Amino acid sequence: MDQNEIKRLEEKAREIRIKTIDVIGNLGVGHIGGCMSVIEVLTLLHYKTMDTDPKNPNKEVRDKLVLSKGHAGPALYCILADRGFFPEDWLYTLNVGGTRLPSHCDMKRTPGIDMTTGSLGQGLSAAVGLALGGRINNLDRHVFAVIGDGESQEGQNWEAAMTAAHYNLDNLIAFTDYNKMQIDGYTKDIMSLDSIESKWTGFNWHTLRVDGHDMAAIDDAVERAKAVKGRPSMIILDTIKGKGCSFAEGVLSNHNMVYSREQADEAIRLLKGEA
Repeated sequence: MDQNEIKRLEEKAREIRIKTIDVIGNLGVGHIGGCMSVIEVLTLLHYKTMDTDPKNPNKEVRDKLVLSKGHAGPALYCILADRGFFPEDWLYTLNVGGTRLPSHCDMKRTPGIDMTTGSLGQGLSAAVGLALGGRINNLDRHVFAVIGDGESQEGQNWEAAMTAAHYNLDNLIAFTDYNKMQIDGYTKDIMSLDSIESKWTGFNWHTLRVDGHDMAAIDDAVERAKAVKGRPSMIILDTIKGKGCSFAEGVLSNHNMVYSREQADEAIRLLKGEA
C-alpha cells in the first residue's frame, strides 16, 4: 500500500472517529472506548479490503463482517452511512425508540450489518458458520470477524477456534481488539490473556500481532493472512481503548460512558487540529 493510500485511509479514520464521537455525544452516553479502539481496522476493511456494495448490501457473493463486540456498532454505523448503506441522518437516532440503529448491531434493522451481535462471546461462532457455509456453497468470499479481548475469556470462542481449524477455514480472518480493558477492569486482573499469540497458534490458527492503530501494519497483516492456505488467521491488534478521544483515551471507565456535548465538541476540535 503506497503512502497516498495510507494517508487517504488515515484521514478517513480521523473523519469516522470525529463522527462517532459526535453521534454518541448527541445521545449523551455510549460505548465510546470500544468504538475508538477499532476505528482503524473497520476503516481498512470497509474502504479497502472488503468486496461489498452499498447499492446491493445483500448480494450473495460478497465479503462479510461480524463485529462480535457489537457494542462498537456506532463506529461501524458511521462507516456504513458514509459509504451510502443508509442516510446519514439515521445516525442521530442512535439507540432511541424506533431506531434502525440500536446500541448493539442488529442485522434485521440495519443495512450493511451481516450478523446480529452484542451477546459477547458468540460472534466468532457465527463467523465460523458463515465461513463454512461459504465453503460448502463454493462462494469466493472472505469472512472477517472482530472480537474483544474481554469476550475472549469466554469458552465459546475457543470452541469456535477449534472448529475453524478443524475445517481448515482459510476464508476466515479474525481480529482481536486487544485494548486490555473490559467493563469491570483490566483484563489482566479479571482473567489474564497473557501469551495470547501462543493460545491462537496452539489452536492451529495462523497468528499475527500488529499495532492496531497503524493502518499500513494492519493492511500488511491482512494481505499476509489472505495468502495463507489451509488455516484460519487471527490478527491480534494492540490498541488503546478510547484512542483519539481526549476525555476517554485510556480511561478505565470508558466502556459505556456518559459525556456532555461540551466534552464531545472539545474532543472533535482537538482531532481537527483546531487551536
